[in-house]
Amino acid sequence: MTTAPSLPADTLAALADAETQRATARLAQDVFAGVFRQAFTPDPEQLGKILSELESRCIDWCQAGESDDSRLLRLALLITGLDQWGLAYTQAFNLNAIPALTALIASLRSRLNAQSDALFQQYFARLEAVETDAVDFKVELRRSLHLALWHAMVACETSEEAQDILRPLGSMLLALDRQMPELGWRLVADALAHIQISLLGEIAAATEVAQDSTQQLFGALRQALPAERYQSILRHSGQVVLAWQQLRRNGEPH
Repeated sequence: MTTAPSLPADTLAALADAETQRATARLAQDVFAGVFRQAFTPDPEQLGKILSELESRCIDWCQAGESDDSRLLRLALLITGLDQWGLAYTQAFNLNAIPALTALIASLRSRLNAQSDALFQQYFARLEAVETDAVDFKVELRRSLHLALWHAMVACETSEEAQDILRPLGSMLLALDRQMPELGWRLVADALAHIQISLLGEIAAATEVAQDSTQQLFGALRQALPAERYQSILRHSGQVVLAWQQLRRNGEPH
């Protein structure tokens, strides 16, 4: 079996180690979920209260960094995560925008002075330009994001409803592979592995709609990706699933 080549070192790891990166990705997910639940409430007072509480959580997390650079990197990671969640959900659920999320991000950035904002922008741009920087953040973020959309897809009552999420989810995975030549296919493989694990381990995912839509997702990726690329993704995801199954047989936590 071909072994995937090792990745270059994460040059941001000194400012945000792997656990900090993963924790920031999880916070972005939690904050986005809080925003999305309230985003379309007709009660502006309730929305304002929720946004204020979420903003405080974000600020407290960023301020826990040990230096100005680490604090600004945390903010860049957090806003990157919120941006990607917002983009994914607007695409998947055919929304024009999520104004409450836009307002939260703008408020977080408005606290920066000119010098801090310039450094923030450098980190924000670097996260996109250098694939392997903040790699643990990117893996955690994308795994959670794609799984959330997959769960929404398999929760649909009809195949027609599932298709409305399947198409943008497939497009996101393909775009990830195109935009990140080194890392993208690994993130796709990680997402597919955890989709398979969820399908094997969750009763709710055993419905006919869940199984059919998941098969269609894999089939669409197989057709759209070069054969060698798709096989690399399958090998990589298969190793993750096999490792999970081994842990499950041994009764170990996973």
